[in-house]
Amino acid sequence: MKYITTVGEKTYAIEVNDDQHVTVDGKTYEIDFLSVGDQSIYSLLIAGRSYEAHVELTNEAWQVLHAGNLYEVIVMDDRAQRLAQAGGGTLALSDEFSLKAPMPGLVVSSPVDIGQEVEKGDILVILESMKMQNELKAPRTNTVASMRIKDDDSMEQNQILVVLN
Repeated sequence: MKYITTVGEKTYAIEVNDDQHVTVDGKTYEIDFLSVGDQSIYSLLIAGRSYEAHVELTNEAWQVLHAGNLYEVIVMDDRAQRLAQAGGGTLALSDEFSLKAPMPGLVVSSPVDIGQEVEKGDILVILESMKMQNELKAPRTNTVASMRIKDDDSMEQNQILVVLN
């Protein structure tokens, strides 16, 4: 199956060849991909390098938390891409973005306030989980619409932390 995947400003052509091979922009990779436990955490081995990420589907895109960075990823199969191009449109992201806890944890701090403008990559929340501090960052430039947390709050997985719009 072929997919068009957009991460930020970059677009990739991805083809899933079989369970152990994918082609990205014309280059084929041997992979090993599996789910870790019963949460939305995945392990991916590409050419001997290991990557772990928390992956969750939101309204119109995937949220991928990898190495403390939160990415918004849009994935369309080639048919959906052709339809979007034929209609002259592209997949538009909603103006509102809800940052959810990728795992249960404790809010260490949140260096932003309601009404504050944030740039892509700014830290929105520092969440401690399994004795590790994870910096959850803004996936795009926006304004903090609401804060649903305060320092020392215990959070459940998928609980909304901050809303941007």
